[in-house]
Amino acid sequence: MLIPQSLAYAELAGLPPYYGLYAAMLPPMAAALFASSPYLQTGPVAMTSLLTFGALAGLAVPGTGQYVALAALLALVVGIMRVGLGLMRVGWVAFLMSHPVLTGFTAAAAILICASQLPTALGSITIDGGLLERAGWALVHPTSWDAASVVLSFVTVLLVLGGRRIHTLFPGVLVALLASLVFSVVTSYGGPVVGAVPRGLPPFSMELPWNALPGLLFPGAVIALIGFAEATAISRTFAAQDRTAWDPNREFVSQGVANLASGISGGFPVGGSFSRSSVNRAAGGKTRLSGAITGLIVLAFLPFAGVLSALPAAVLGATVIAAVVRLIDLKTLVGFSRHSYPQTAIAWVTFVLTLALAPHIERAVLIGVGFAIAVHIWRELPVLVRSSYEDGILRIEPQGVLFFASAPAMSEAFLRELGKHPEAEQLVIDLRRLGRIDYTGALALKDVITDARSADLAVELRGAPSQAQRILRKVLPPEALKPP
Repeated sequence: MLIPQSLAYAELAGLPPYYGLYAAMLPPMAAALFASSPYLQTGPVAMTSLLTFGALAGLAVPGTGQYVALAALLALVVGIMRVGLGLMRVGWVAFLMSHPVLTGFTAAAAILICASQLPTALGSITIDGGLLERAGWALVHPTSWDAASVVLSFVTVLLVLGGRRIHTLFPGVLVALLASLVFSVVTSYGGPVVGAVPRGLPPFSMELPWNALPGLLFPGAVIALIGFAEATAISRTFAAQDRTAWDPNREFVSQGVANLASGISGGFPVGGSFSRSSVNRAAGGKTRLSGAITGLIVLAFLPFAGVLSALPAAVLGATVIAAVVRLIDLKTLVGFSRHSYPQTAIAWVTFVLTLALAPHIERAVLIGVGFAIAVHIWRELPVLVRSSYEDGILRIEPQGVLFFASAPAMSEAFLRELGKHPEAEQLVIDLRRLGRIDYTGALALKDVITDARSADLAVELRGAPSQAQRILRKVLPPEALKPP
């Protein structure tokens, strides 16, 4: 699976297809040295390839030597960031993308990936414009299609998707590659092909456009995090099924080292593949060596890579489409509305922005994450303050999360209730319904207690949450946590 997929994903990333072989050689071997999951297969993947194209398309012409060098430099940036995150043991940052953000982004990115490959799969000429515009033009101009390319693409999709129904291990991608290669040679296929493929090892070099490094830091950080989401999902799923431990920090390091290996060998950013990892596990892979052996096989194939020169480009486009079409999960997007309207908004905003901002989809992710955080803060902002008054005792009971943004609401509620009951002699603050209290929230409580005592009220604090005891002891006067 790796060889044909690596060719397809290299083209998706904007590089000549054979550069996918360079990204499929050393990275799996390097990742195997540090990986936490015994099943994870590393190499070119669709989402990371699309993010690579989005990061570099505005800096150089795809397919040129400058573009190739930038892709290798980007792989180094991704590698250094992932290794750094792993060594600092902050693997939790991989979970900053909420489920709605990830779902909306993934569905839209899958649409963009399919759109980018549609003209190639149809053998259609390309026009200037965005990914969706070119795909739309190709669809409505069937006279531009190449009949042989359409047939090859249809057969490829049928083999890949239909093969899964036959058996998990049915090598649909490999069968499609071999069959189309034979067809191309026998019939002297006249459509676009892979073209010349250099034989032998890649050009190991560190002569890269280092002056472009500052402009690659932000997209590199986005790829380092988003691209790791797939590896995280794979490893966690298999670890749960096997009832074994899994270390995200160690996996960050393994994926980082893999990208460093890709960068120095002329490749581009890589990640963990869900489809190849699933096949690896189903085939009986038990240890990290299965990934290393995969890389060794690609290395052994390089002297013979020239046989791929006659491979129809339409097959590569169809391979990508077949691999990602299942990620267009509109059903889940629509289903969010049954559970939460704010989360539905987050998912759809991310989805629409990803399509609108293509190819710079990393910006959509950043906005989506920011929107999700804003929604979270907005939902945590209101603090419901219940109150009651009886026999000179004013009781207030804040409910929610008492943090810097919600603290003023509690203070205002206290003053409002005190204004309603100026004859009150005692204030009881019941904290049992508070989930969390931060430093600003503790200071707000202190101010309420101080104001109440200045108004000659006896103050009693009850039910302080155990998780808030530490900060309250540091901020409040010692007698505040005890009955007066």
